[in-house]
Amino acid sequence: MHNPWVIDNVHLVIRLLLSVFLGGLVGFERERKNHAAGLRTHTLVCLGSCLLMILSMYGFADFADEPNVRLDPARLAAQVITGVGFLGAGTILFTGKSITGLTTAASIWVVMAVGLTVGAGFYLPAVLSAVMVLLILWGLNIVEKRYVNHRRECTFTLKADNETVRIESFQSVLNERGAKLVKVRFVDEEDTGQEAKSGIQRIAITVILPHRDLLIAIADDFKQMNGVRSVTAE
Repeated sequence: MHNPWVIDNVHLVIRLLLSVFLGGLVGFERERKNHAAGLRTHTLVCLGSCLLMILSMYGFADFADEPNVRLDPARLAAQVITGVGFLGAGTILFTGKSITGLTTAASIWVVMAVGLTVGAGFYLPAVLSAVMVLLILWGLNIVEKRYVNHRRECTFTLKADNETVRIESFQSVLNERGAKLVKVRFVDEEDTGQEAKSGIQRIAITVILPHRDLLIAIADDFKQMNGVRSVTAE
């Protein structure tokens, strides 16, 4: 009769290698897009989750037959779920205007679940889940770019000649690109220092872009305007 508390070395190696492979697949997709948590992070999370699941299920087999001992194979898995939550939170950034890293945090959490599933010996659900994660990260990203309108607020900071540049010209550029002007701010003399004395002023223009790809195009339009010395965008 098969002992549920014992695993042979062959299946042990298979589970660890499979967790590395599946975690690496998801991590490679994140790495290609230059996210904070990439190939190594996802692979390590998946491997560590698998190892802890194996340890939780089989690491204390010697105590299974002891009197007054009750083993719970899910005890370490529950702690892994809590611990990986802190790791995922580290990939989420709040920039003041938007929140980034939520998808990467979610992918780390799912990779953890895949690792636990492999460690428990449920190979088919683990493989199918990893494949579905890749389809979601890759396929839905294409759908979002094509059909979802991502409006983004950004700020252009320009250094321009006091007597040459007119705000109406900035407005016309934004209208041509379909961007919405939100706020214009002229930096005070005490903030600009030598720039004010030399006839150069700084202008901060906050706009809402209909598409992120327009950021560089609008910055280039501003740079080509007469009297504009430099343009920065964020």
